[in-house]
Amino acid sequence: MEKHPEALISIRNLSKHFGGGDTRVDALRDISLDIFPEQVIGLLGPSGSGKSTLLNVIGCILEPNSGMVRLDGEVVYDGKWLRSDLRRLRLEKIGFIFQSHNLMPFLSASENIEVVLNLAGYNKKDSRNRARELLDYLEVDKRADSYPASLSGGEAQRVAIARALANRPKIVLADEPTAALDSERAGIVMDLLRKVAIDQEAAIAVVTHDEKIFDRLDDIFQLRDGMLEKES
Repeated sequence: MEKHPEALISIRNLSKHFGGGDTRVDALRDISLDIFPEQVIGLLGPSGSGKSTLLNVIGCILEPNSGMVRLDGEVVYDGKWLRSDLRRLRLEKIGFIFQSHNLMPFLSASENIEVVLNLAGYNKKDSRNRARELLDYLEVDKRADSYPASLSGGEAQRVAIARALANRPKIVLADEPTAALDSERAGIVMDLLRKVAIDQEAAIAVVTHDEKIFDRLDDIFQLRDGMLEKES
């Protein structure tokens, strides 16, 4: 019998609301979702539909009100957080990519990656070697010593992806990663994420409005009024 891989991201009956009484907003309502190794999925929906809220719950930044979250085989939330150090959990398991690359302007491309590795406990030499390895992998190694202000939009986004991959996370969460890029650069970024998913056997969730990348997603889910529906 063929053995199916375990989901790297598994959420069950997840709900999140803000406020109470007449002002209560149900951002997520009873959501269940599995994302598997080597899978790149898209989360779509209008502003305020709950996309970023869902990403922040999966990323252990925002606490849900109910449900279960399992990441890379570990139940991290089941009615309450089951990990005392969520910062360490994020460093160990999750890479974040945002619409704005959020690179530190006073650090070079390589140093922007090294600082994450230093926080994770790598020594200076190993941090530098890993940063250079990632920049080479993403084909921006020639820009290793350049500062963010001198990078093109596409180059800066690649450096941001390299930073997100620094700790070899099995889970990558991307919030509008191509919104500021033209069609060609958006395609390159998505092809890189596909390569990461395959090479690292990672699960990748992408929040997007960007129709030009839909054909590069394995599955597309639509959030409407806090409820999740799979697009046919």
